[in-house]
Amino acid sequence: MENIEASNFIEQIVIDDLAAGKVTEIQTRFPPEPNGYLHIGHVKSMLVNFGTAKKFDGKCNLFFDDTNPSKEKTEFVDAIRKDISWMGFEWAKEVYASDFFPVIYEYAEKLILDGKAFVCDLSPEEISATRGTLKEGGKESPYRNRSVEENLTLFREMKAGKYPDGSKCLRAKIDMASPNMNMRDPVIYRILRSTHHRTGDTWCIYPMYDYAHPICDYLQGVTHSLCTLEFEDHRPLYDWVGINLGFAPKPRQIEFARLAITNTVMSKRYLKKLVEENHVHGWDDPRMPTVTGLRNRGVPPQALIDFCTKIGVVKANSECQLSYLEACIRDDLNANAERAMAVVEPLKVTITNYVGTEKLTTALHPLKPELGERELDFSGTVYIDKADFSLDPPPKYQRLKLGGYVRLKNAYIIRCDEVVRDEKGEVTELKCTYVPESRSSADTSGIKVKGTIQWVDAFTGVPAEIRKYAYLLKDAEYAGQDFGERMNLDSETIYHGYAEPYLAASEDESRFQLMRVGYYKKCVDEKGGLVLSEIVSLKDNFNK
Repeated sequence: MENIEASNFIEQIVIDDLAAGKVTEIQTRFPPEPNGYLHIGHVKSMLVNFGTAKKFDGKCNLFFDDTNPSKEKTEFVDAIRKDISWMGFEWAKEVYASDFFPVIYEYAEKLILDGKAFVCDLSPEEISATRGTLKEGGKESPYRNRSVEENLTLFREMKAGKYPDGSKCLRAKIDMASPNMNMRDPVIYRILRSTHHRTGDTWCIYPMYDYAHPICDYLQGVTHSLCTLEFEDHRPLYDWVGINLGFAPKPRQIEFARLAITNTVMSKRYLKKLVEENHVHGWDDPRMPTVTGLRNRGVPPQALIDFCTKIGVVKANSECQLSYLEACIRDDLNANAERAMAVVEPLKVTITNYVGTEKLTTALHPLKPELGERELDFSGTVYIDKADFSLDPPPKYQRLKLGGYVRLKNAYIIRCDEVVRDEKGEVTELKCTYVPESRSSADTSGIKVKGTIQWVDAFTGVPAEIRKYAYLLKDAEYAGQDFGERMNLDSETIYHGYAEPYLAASEDESRFQLMRVGYYKKCVDEKGGLVLSEIVSLKDNFNK
């Protein structure tokens, strides 16, 4: 281990702990609560927990914090497993807080017997009102000095179901004058009648996370409990539980900054609201920052890992530009995605001097000749994108205009001779002529054109539903507003265009660079029709 260099402050702490002999083997855990789907913020936590353990030849458990049965489902457990596996991480053991419910309960009785916990009859609202403020200490509960015997009896009666929900709770007896409000006699057990996704109705009392967290870490053998920064103020309570229950060695909690990205909802509570209020099609909507949504969009898992690696692990919270994530996705796809052509808004082009059909060939990937070539059908009628023609072109316009030339990618140079319009004056067809000597890779025409555009053969092109996405939330200057006020109601636009047959014949879920359009994932709809779903645009807005 002496040759390992730290790439962040957490790894330096681990190196120091190993060198000092405080630990001999590293054990971490990735601890999601199964109350929703994982989002991109969890990818950073995966990388920190699984990555740290792997770097030091340690182990990382998948630990489900299932202490709140009213919000947790087996559906979420299954989704979390799938997401982690898709990201390429492997866990040593799958562990649940509910595995330890009997032991967690026994530890609570130990705290009572040691005079360090008491049963409180105050309501949650009354407890909140007596906690004090950041400047003033709290007020002790009138039930704080109950005898050990009374507390033990009441706690066992809570467990037996004698009292209604919310009527009593178990609190740690610490210090109501503590400057850290988390240490002001925190609740460690509450009465909650809710069927648990694993234990059913066995329990009607459940431990609070801050109490169960250090116990579960200790029972798993966790050496370094890696949490996001909001748990920093909870660390004294984490340590208090470990010390007062005699944990040796006691796990060490280390906090790091969580991931925040512009234009992106990074809260499971708000993501759930988006789903329930039908702002999106579901947890796997391609616009969602959930791992399942990113997978459905076609984002490569390695791009997410590269992104989280590049932003690093630091102590201070900050916000990352979404364009940085897009740049990482784009870099991966540019290197690995095959090329193809599609037109989003088709405009018919009739080549009046072309007769017959022919097969053209082009590379599947310009930087990877080993991938081979694909064939393109070419005839006297093709579709181009409406955006690639202008009746009133601006100066230095390089696409097609009346009397102007443009090259059809991997094919010929054409000139627009005539424009056909409908009764509304809309352009419906272009009459063009082609230059026979201008075939790509064998051009002897001597004609120089600056513009090259994509096209699809009108006779063999496949109808395609093309889905384009914008940011789900409006940009960063809306950050102080509720997400409902920041929603972009036009974040999904569907077009009906055409694609070359190669796209339709490719495997489902394949990723492509649609030339001059963007990076897209190929899939099929319920009727077997071709769907091209945008992954990321071609344009890179990130300032490197």
